[in-house]
Amino acid sequence: MPRLLRRVLIPAVAILVVVAVAAAVLGVGLSRRSFPQTEGQLTLSSLDAEVEVLRDERGVPHIYADTSADLFRAQGFVAAQDRFFQMDLRRHITAGRLSELVGSAGVETDTVIRTMGWRKVAEEELSMLDTQTRQYLQAYAAGVNDYLADKDPSQISLEYVVLAQSAGDYQVEPWDELDSLTWLKAMAWDMRGNYEDELARARLAGEVPLAQLETLYPGYPYDIHAPILSRDEWRPSAARSPGDDDSAPVEPDDSAPAVPEAPANEASEQRESHRKSPAMGGEQAELAYDSTVQALEAVPPLIATDEGVGSNSWVVSGDHTESGMPLLANDPHLGVTQPGVWLQTGLHCREVSRECPFDVTGYTFAGFPGVIIGHNQDIAWGLTNMDPDVTDFYLEDLDGGEYRRDSEMEEVGERRETITVAGGDDVEILVRSTHHGPILSDALSEVAQAGIDPPLDGSGSSGRYAVSMAWTGLEPARTADAVFRLNRARDWEDFRAGARLLAAPAQNLVYADTEGNIGYQAPGMIPLRESSTDSAPPGYWPAPGWDSTYDWKGFVDFERLPFVLNPDDGVIVAANQAVTEAGRPFITTEWRQGFRSQRIADLLATAIAEGPVTPDTMTTIQFDSYNAFADVLVPYLLDVSDSSDPFFAEPAGLLREWNRGAPQGDGAQGSGAMYYYAIWSHLLDLTIDDELPLDLQVSGNSRAMLIVQNLLQDPDNAWWDDKRTAGIVESRDTILRQAMEEARLELTSEIGKDPQDWQWGRLHELTARHQVLGDEPVPAVVQAVFNLGPYPMPGGSALVNANTWDAAEDEFAVTAAPSMRMVVDLADLDGSRWVNQGGNSGHVYHRHYDDQMQAWIDGDSYPWPFSREAVRESTQAQLRLTPGG
Repeated sequence: MPRLLRRVLIPAVAILVVVAVAAAVLGVGLSRRSFPQTEGQLTLSSLDAEVEVLRDERGVPHIYADTSADLFRAQGFVAAQDRFFQMDLRRHITAGRLSELVGSAGVETDTVIRTMGWRKVAEEELSMLDTQTRQYLQAYAAGVNDYLADKDPSQISLEYVVLAQSAGDYQVEPWDELDSLTWLKAMAWDMRGNYEDELARARLAGEVPLAQLETLYPGYPYDIHAPILSRDEWRPSAARSPGDDDSAPVEPDDSAPAVPEAPANEASEQRESHRKSPAMGGEQAELAYDSTVQALEAVPPLIATDEGVGSNSWVVSGDHTESGMPLLANDPHLGVTQPGVWLQTGLHCREVSRECPFDVTGYTFAGFPGVIIGHNQDIAWGLTNMDPDVTDFYLEDLDGGEYRRDSEMEEVGERRETITVAGGDDVEILVRSTHHGPILSDALSEVAQAGIDPPLDGSGSSGRYAVSMAWTGLEPARTADAVFRLNRARDWEDFRAGARLLAAPAQNLVYADTEGNIGYQAPGMIPLRESSTDSAPPGYWPAPGWDSTYDWKGFVDFERLPFVLNPDDGVIVAANQAVTEAGRPFITTEWRQGFRSQRIADLLATAIAEGPVTPDTMTTIQFDSYNAFADVLVPYLLDVSDSSDPFFAEPAGLLREWNRGAPQGDGAQGSGAMYYYAIWSHLLDLTIDDELPLDLQVSGNSRAMLIVQNLLQDPDNAWWDDKRTAGIVESRDTILRQAMEEARLELTSEIGKDPQDWQWGRLHELTARHQVLGDEPVPAVVQAVFNLGPYPMPGGSALVNANTWDAAEDEFAVTAAPSMRMVVDLADLDGSRWVNQGGNSGHVYHRHYDDQMQAWIDGDSYPWPFSREAVRESTQAQLRLTPGG
């Protein structure tokens, strides 16, 4: 199984039914036992008054209630009707209790999450929240429990029937507000910043020459790809953040961080010796880093993998639209699972008032109340990952039960936790921590054996090293409050008040309102800290934990974070590129490199020049698959495509005719795309991956594109040499030609000799896998019931239609994709459009399990009703929920 896919899927249960039993169990009739009742009347003990649930032809519920409490009670009930197993799975993972559901295969995941203590942090957060927010969480939980009352697991979801073969005594527990709140930790974890790159650099520093290592992490190309906000739209303010010297003025810093030099290798007895990266620390430090990486990879991504985390969003002012009012588009790029990440819903107070302020619709998570992305009657908002650097790693100098901090020794924090394992014995783990955070290098062994010899000369080391992690997601905060503030916001100031509370994950927020305003806000907890070297930005290398110089000094004040309201050009594009060119406040160096964002900006500029922008314009842009980087690479390929062998020369014509698109259907363009992407995969293998460990090979996304774009201008760079060919030193043109030849051989073997048969959709396929029952060792007959696909797919990595694939693998399968698409029309909210990946239901065999999948693949979308009249007109099923004892 491909490396990345193993990381996306949650470990499957180790023992399942044999095929014969599975075939008997997985019948349509048994599955129907868990289908939701969507018509007639049901009684809920938690309700105070009657609630209406109106569902459209895709099963999307719009809920109407008289009070906020009843609204969220009904939302909890309806979410459980549609997707309780997904909710139950999520709460088991985020609480470190997956083993109770799937057996011993979940122990590693549970160990790491218990070590980080997600649920313990959520417990601290609960007491910090607004009283109203706690009431909303409690109401949601009450609705979920109304659904669960007196139900056997087999009546809730078919998954429980299958899992009962190995965990037959499993009982579904009641839902509580912490089950919802802890889910935000998973969301923040998958959206965190550069932790993988920070650890990768530490591991590679001893393997790859430092001059070459720097090439792997190029700085953001501001000269060709614009940041979200230009210098004219935002400049750093003189406001102070915690930790600033109040006696000194804060001068604006308009310079972006330079590409960092590698840390020096010499050490001394002085403090300056600590300004050397622990990446240079030798074999024992490398063991500590390796154990940390293994621990982090045990956490199954629930939203997205590192390369899959992305999103497109943009907003256009009424100056450029047909209606004279703003349009807002959003499509978050996340992992592909079945069921998908999002639930569509509408939450409507029958009479909007201070006591019941909600009239909002959009996308939410199964298990959390409110709407995460969408619009209400006054404003619309979208999210993309800002990808700030919010994790730092520290090499800790241990001596028994103590660790060094400056000149003192402090006690290592310890606690023991017991993991309950379905069908097996309990597992007890020791969790250790320092003031930085949990010691993650412990997580997959009882006590980490991180070394005997000191890795840093002059450190005063005792000889044992471990790696701790500081992460903003482990800082108690009020992100849950932010969700409800955004849901009921009425204008820009309300919106910013909600954004102020959005701590983790930190997201780019785009905004539009029915008064014609558009805006952007960068929120989140961004640490204030120093770099572990003089030349690198903060967080670039792991830091020496014994030196308090490198501890976090607080967080950037919200008023210093970039924002804009009504920019002069009337366009805002936020697609994971750099936020600004300014170096203050420091956010990260690990931006996506702007290929998607610049393509969107260019398409919008063309659309504006040719005529007014419409909702159809926005939808068309969302489905764009043009590869702008190919404009750079293809000419170099054609220059070396002079083979005298017709077998290798023939496919070059595909590149000459290729329009840079990536369609899933047949035709010349599909052939050109397939050949190009096969070349790209081999080019990365020959150029970069030959010198990297298997788990650190490049995926082919935007960073790889920028690396190669820079290398193309340096034909004799050391990276062009394939280290696997002893005694031969290759140059650029040799490697380009070899990549073309190997692509020809691969496609001939995989598809056929005739290049016209090479269609991108033949190998670029998507299988939406169930997170527990969707992969080996689950019998294929069971997988086939719960999975969707494979489907031929358009798009690709770092394209606007971002159906990402991993070039480090031996296949072109989709690993992440636009999880949904939406376009909000602020002139006519009922004229908005949306589509979800898969469908709204989590029940196999249900008509809404996959009824949006083909439209989503094809770039189509559906009407998005909002007003009472439009919702009523679209209603296909009506359910009355009434109060009762």
